[in-house]
Amino acid sequence: MSRKVLGPRPSPLPWHERAISFCLRAPAILGSTAVFGSLSLFASLFEEDGKWQHRIAQRWARVLVRASGARLTILHPERLQPQLAVYTCNHLSYMDTPVLFGSLPFQFRIVARHDLWKLPFVGWHLRRSGQVPVNVDNPRASIASLSSAVRTLKAGMPLVIFPEGGRSRDGHLAPFLNGPAFMAIRAQVPLIPMALIGTHELLPIHAGELHPVPVTLAIGKPIPTAGLTMKDVDALTQQLMDAIADLYYQHTYLSRPQEHAAASLKAGVADPSFPL
Repeated sequence: MSRKVLGPRPSPLPWHERAISFCLRAPAILGSTAVFGSLSLFASLFEEDGKWQHRIAQRWARVLVRASGARLTILHPERLQPQLAVYTCNHLSYMDTPVLFGSLPFQFRIVARHDLWKLPFVGWHLRRSGQVPVNVDNPRASIASLSSAVRTLKAGMPLVIFPEGGRSRDGHLAPFLNGPAFMAIRAQVPLIPMALIGTHELLPIHAGELHPVPVTLAIGKPIPTAGLTMKDVDALTQQLMDAIADLYYQHTYLSRPQEHAAASLKAGVADPSFPL
């Protein structure tokens, strides 16, 4: 049997894939989320460090990846040694979070949009498990949110964040916001670039049907921040985007857009009044 190769997502999907997605995959994902989410909320009543909640989240994530039909490959897993750092990844799909939770072999906290904390059940879990909300709509609130994230780092907990601030619409990288560089410099911890390949084809933005494809998580080399200051935020953001773009376009079928580096800063990555 030939191995499936990543390529453009069919539009529309074959009828049998849609049927399997609606009848099997979606119910399995929703049911697993309800079960594991309830277990996590229950565990939160008896612990303060979040270890059991994180283990439950890892089990939930691995079940979701299997239920989606994706075949996951991790490139350079040896670079996932537990260390205090800001782990950064491109954002393609709702499936990105399960892939990361199921792949990173240590406890961490997610930095995510504050809107998610308003959702029933999901917001309860995010709050009880100690994840970090960031308000990207209000610059002053954003600075306060980033300061909270820095305190989490200084307390010894690694962070995971999507520098684009939202999911890609076309599978390509969007301009990076400079919150991750801001946090890493303030805490004097390295940035770890990571790239997800395939989750856009698996479940793109606004899609409701899963298209099983190979998914790859590529881990890059750490980017040190020792000795850097706030004056280096823009350059560090660009270095991070270059590193993730190199990882991503090396393994996807998509052609790399020209001059992405120069375009990213012109698009507003480095507005010093809006650090995320």
